[in-house]
Amino acid sequence: MFVVRWILGRIILLLNFVFAPKKRQRPVAEQNKIDEQTQSLSLYQYAACPFCVKVRRAIRRQGLNIALVDAKQAEHQKTLTELGGKTMVPCLRIEEAGEVKWMYESSDIINYLNQRFA
Repeated sequence: MFVVRWILGRIILLLNFVFAPKKRQRPVAEQNKIDEQTQSLSLYQYAACPFCVKVRRAIRRQGLNIALVDAKQAEHQKTLTELGGKTMVPCLRIEEAGEVKWMYESSDIINYLNQRFA
């Protein structure tokens, strides 16, 4: 089963690379403002997870610079479990006004990003 999942993961990554969406172009001043806002966001994800790929594609389509955190690394997995509440990806860590929120579910994350950065 491991081999099948590994092969499928590589196929997902290859197709994502070949059919990557175009990045949204904004005026420099507007992009700088959005880059400043996205510094408080980070996406905990696995590289070959199809739901994580879905969120990364949405991030690219919008031209957002959100930090990607590999949740397979022990230290990040521990942070995700202890502070986020569960070990599930994708998970968007949102820091606003000193408070940290953890958002799970790819569709919820994409809707949040579309509303905030549209």
